[in-house]
Amino acid sequence: MAGVCSLLVLLLVFNSSCLGFRSPLSVFKRFKETTRSFSNECLGPSRPVTPVDSSDFTLDIRMPGVTPKQSDTYFCMSMRLPTDEEAFVIDFKPRASMDTVHHMLLFGCNMPSSTGSYWFCDEGTCADKANILYAWARNAPPTRLPEGVGFRVGGETGSKYFVLQVHYGDISAFRDDHKDCSGVSLHLTRLPQPLIAGMYLLMSVDTVIPPGQKVVNSDISCHYKKYPMHVFAYRVHTHHLGKVVSGYRVRNGQWTLIGRQSPQLPQAFYPVEHPVDVSFGDILAARCVFTGEGRTEATHIGGTSNDEMCNLYIMYYMEAKHAVSFMTCTQNVVPDMFRAIPPEANIPIPVKPDMVMMHGHHKETENKDKTSLLQQPKQEEVLEQDFHVEEALDWPGVYLLPGQVSGVALDPKNNLVIFHRGNHVWDINSFDSKFVYQQRGLGPIEEDTILVIDPNNATVLQSSGKNLFYLPHGLSVDKDGNYWVTDVALHQVFKLDPNSKESPLLILGRSMQPGSDQNHFCQPTDVAVDPDTGTIYVSDGYCNSRIVQFSPSGQFITQWGEESSGSNPAPGQFSVPHSLALVPHLSQLCVADRENGRIQCFKTDTKEFVREIKHASFGRNVFAISYIPGLLFAVNGKPYFGDQEPVQGFVMNFSSGEIIDIFKPVRKHFDMPHDIAASEDGTVYVGDAHTNTVWKFISTEKMEHRSVKKAGIEVQEIKESEAVVETKMENKPASSDLQKMQEKQKLIKEPDSGVPVVLITTLLVIPVVVLLAIAIFIRWKKSRAFGADSEHKLEASSGRVLGKFRGKGSGGLNLGNFFASHKGYSRKGFDRLSTEGSDQEKDEDDGSESEEEEYSAPLPAPTLSSS
Repeated sequence: MAGVCSLLVLLLVFNSSCLGFRSPLSVFKRFKETTRSFSNECLGPSRPVTPVDSSDFTLDIRMPGVTPKQSDTYFCMSMRLPTDEEAFVIDFKPRASMDTVHHMLLFGCNMPSSTGSYWFCDEGTCADKANILYAWARNAPPTRLPEGVGFRVGGETGSKYFVLQVHYGDISAFRDDHKDCSGVSLHLTRLPQPLIAGMYLLMSVDTVIPPGQKVVNSDISCHYKKYPMHVFAYRVHTHHLGKVVSGYRVRNGQWTLIGRQSPQLPQAFYPVEHPVDVSFGDILAARCVFTGEGRTEATHIGGTSNDEMCNLYIMYYMEAKHAVSFMTCTQNVVPDMFRAIPPEANIPIPVKPDMVMMHGHHKETENKDKTSLLQQPKQEEVLEQDFHVEEALDWPGVYLLPGQVSGVALDPKNNLVIFHRGNHVWDINSFDSKFVYQQRGLGPIEEDTILVIDPNNATVLQSSGKNLFYLPHGLSVDKDGNYWVTDVALHQVFKLDPNSKESPLLILGRSMQPGSDQNHFCQPTDVAVDPDTGTIYVSDGYCNSRIVQFSPSGQFITQWGEESSGSNPAPGQFSVPHSLALVPHLSQLCVADRENGRIQCFKTDTKEFVREIKHASFGRNVFAISYIPGLLFAVNGKPYFGDQEPVQGFVMNFSSGEIIDIFKPVRKHFDMPHDIAASEDGTVYVGDAHTNTVWKFISTEKMEHRSVKKAGIEVQEIKESEAVVETKMENKPASSDLQKMQEKQKLIKEPDSGVPVVLITTLLVIPVVVLLAIAIFIRWKKSRAFGADSEHKLEASSGRVLGKFRGKGSGGLNLGNFFASHKGYSRKGFDRLSTEGSDQEKDEDDGSESEEEEYSAPLPAPTLSSS
């Protein structure tokens, strides 16, 4: 009996201990006995909660077997978090097919709008505040949380419900009336995460879009006053009238892009190109660009499809101890700051028709004006914004003076890359009548021909290309940073690794052998590489009038084009195809048809001619072109005798081809601008093959608004003194001695440079006074030796010395004449210090003393300017 009692006690203790230890499934009571009521056609686990280990579990959130009856249907469903304890969402896996679902959104909230198994989303998603946690869209990249990052849910502060919204765009896949169970699987953990994800929403609440107005900007900005956050994804949202939404962090006047996207594309979360940290005191800013064209009434911010929205969602993470899960900004606290917003924010992103986002989930007004909806343009357009570039006068790269600059490009880090000819020159003796290079005996260029330049201070970051090239010509950089160059003497195209001095990665053409077949070029001019497919396009060139296409591995695919004939060349005819620009999203390749003074664009798939861009202001030549979204840049050539069109740069609306800006340099001048490269922020570089110069041009907004101060935003305009501008407009001195002299001039002209003018003047006067004293002392000694004539001779001699110091003219001190008679001194650099004196009077007395003859030395003949 005692044994039986002992056994009963042990069983009771064991049972109690089991109750004290909770199974991973013990927190999911409500789902223990509940299985899905999904249709048998739906695939997936029968239970929504699946344990992974003692701390982790997955939650399967799916539509309960629905069949949409019309296109553009939005269904919502909710699921309660299966635990009251705090948990963290650390991963999302979409369970949807692009054939049936256009996009999905997952929200977190405390109370859904409906208690039904699913409902039309027109009824709303959440009864309280809804926080977006996840978005998936057809043809959009998936959302990935960084390691150690999770969304906090449950507990005292986290969301208690998940609400899934599924948009069924085209329902043709449901003709068989099958059931759909699309959704998303969440991976959750109860282990605290070191970094907590959150959402920052910038949203306009008062924008009004006047009917018919082509461009309307909606700007939002707020000071950030929290602990540091790290941005890793973003999402944009407008309705039909939105063209582009851009978000930035502004710190000390510098705009750093967070994300820029068309709201007509699938509105998923897109990863930021480069991680962005936001700290206390920074400003978060966003701009939505709208158009009111096609509307007959003013459009306001609202929830219907006839209304508009301007939202930028920023997904970030913070340290857990400082984490804030949701923040908003609905104001524009620094409106003046937007005068300095990068130009890219004003340029719409073109959208292919099959990628257009639908906006039918918002409640529609009863009297909807169907004609008021803006039709999506089939080709790219640039809204009419003020866009003007001018030379960056503080950029020292204009004085680099490499060899003939034949090519310029930008690498993936936005550094400037220059291709130049060193001490080699392309002139009349370079080739014979059969285009064979005649100066092979010179050998290849012995210096580095490729220079990587810091775009801010023009320092040389890297150089390469030594002993490889004879006459460099075209340069481009692909998305991986590889250099693609052409050499007109070698008749070849090269692919180079920027980080290796080894052999080229790929060589096309035969060395020193001009030709026109699949294996030869004849003075090829430029290369363009498609960033999506890797397809290679070569413009060939001076003696072949064609474009040649190769596979990424260098296999010949096709060619098109022929030599032009007559004064009205037909489409597809070329006279020196000199420069290439790819427009990847429109599948177009544009060619600078140099000697025909025009730009031709072709479809990259069919090679079909699309259009010609030609303006009288181009003159007879278009040397080079460059494309950024919405804009096409070009430079022309020197006018022929009797022509009026000057050599200059052009900015064009790519869609219309209209010229919206013309630019020229201030320092030096264009002589043969040979290549042009533009970055998406509107910065433009031009390389000149005759002046051996590279210029940098930036938008006037960037020039005029440089800094942001702590007490609010104070826009500061550039103010350069007249003396500094005058000095910078001078050409770079030809020698170091002359450069030093110009620097001395600058010190004299700039009182605030740290060297007092009085001190310099004193230092210049002292030697003159000393010399006068010596001369007077010598004459006084002579007067004692020679007697009565001394007074007359002293006066005459002093007059001669003073006359020579004055330039023998009407009272002017010419330091150029004074120092020119000394060995090792040049009068260059001092002429501008001369007063109004003249050197035309002759010396009346040829004195024989060595002191006087040294100062009377004849002046060197003036040199003629090379420009």
